[in-house]
Amino acid sequence: MSNSAALAVTVDGDADARFAGLADAFRTNLASGEELGGSLCVLVDGRPLVDVWGGWSDPERTRAWEPDTITNVWSISKTVSSLAALLLIDRGLLDPDAPVAAYWPEFGAAGKEGVLVRHVLTHSSGVSGWDQPVSAEDIIDVDAATDRLAAQAPWWPAGAASGYHLLDYGHLIHGLVRAVTGDGLGAFVAAELAGPLGADFWLGLPADQDHRVSPVVPPPPSQLDLSALPPDSPAARTFTGPALGAEVTWTRAWRAAGIGAAGGHGNARSAARLNALVAGRGEVDGRRMLSPEAVDLIFGAPVDGVDLVLGLPLRWGLGWGLRHPLSTSYIPEGRVAFWGGWGGSLVTADIDRGVTFAYVMNRMSDGILASERARTYLRAVYDAL
Repeated sequence: MSNSAALAVTVDGDADARFAGLADAFRTNLASGEELGGSLCVLVDGRPLVDVWGGWSDPERTRAWEPDTITNVWSISKTVSSLAALLLIDRGLLDPDAPVAAYWPEFGAAGKEGVLVRHVLTHSSGVSGWDQPVSAEDIIDVDAATDRLAAQAPWWPAGAASGYHLLDYGHLIHGLVRAVTGDGLGAFVAAELAGPLGADFWLGLPADQDHRVSPVVPPPPSQLDLSALPPDSPAARTFTGPALGAEVTWTRAWRAAGIGAAGGHGNARSAARLNALVAGRGEVDGRRMLSPEAVDLIFGAPVDGVDLVLGLPLRWGLGWGLRHPLSTSYIPEGRVAFWGGWGGSLVTADIDRGVTFAYVMNRMSDGILASERARTYLRAVYDAL
């Protein structure tokens, strides 16, 4: 396809002239078919300089991606769950250095009395999935699945290493939120974060919003060979506890459950709006919701090393990933908190430059960390700056 044909594809929304390269990259990927549909947002000091969307909301290409289209954003959800925990820390209701069991006594069972809130938020609790047997249907029952995590033994000593809490991260935070507020994680996010900020992000999507959902298109078959992993390793146990196909997100039960690790529904605008609280050190549009000191905790005592689940050298801050030169060098240097979703979505919150970037799409690529498309868009953002 010629460049002129690629550039003829419509991208709707607004982009400051400085970010023409970002809009062009998005347009090119839509024209080539690399993208089916999606959205991009860039906030600088909380102000939207890019808010664009384009492509199709369905694989049959019968419905356009609209300004209010939302989709399952997978692990970008973790950043919103982390914000909920950070809000409770800032309010003095949680202490990152206190045992989880101090707030949620049942969690102290089976040798977990030494697991700290900090260990949960840095993926180093030793509880990165559910003991078998466990199914997708089991984890959709969020309260029951949370109680199962409280009862089981850890898979490695807390704090010894990180092991990506692939699907249970939000359940663990749900347990803490429920213990100290009486509300579930999804209700807390709606009342204390998404609602006040006007962010169209849902952990627990009502049925009357289903018409706006773009179903994700599953990725190519995974290159991860689970048979090559020792069956008792945290990696094997996490990826099979439970194993999920992307198609589970098409169900009403999944959408309603509000899985805090992987079931959030939103778009680039809402993911950026929420994470702008980090880039703004607790303030967005003159509205202060977190103290600067609370946000600084993200960067204070990272867990650095080869992650027991992902098998990559990673650096975990308090609730967000931080740049690691060996695995995530595409993230800009400085105080940048980030994470991505399965299939390639990405959100970054850059305190040093006051920049928040989000990319959300429906056509999934292979891999858990940022896709090549996401990396291309992020480079275009920083080239423009």
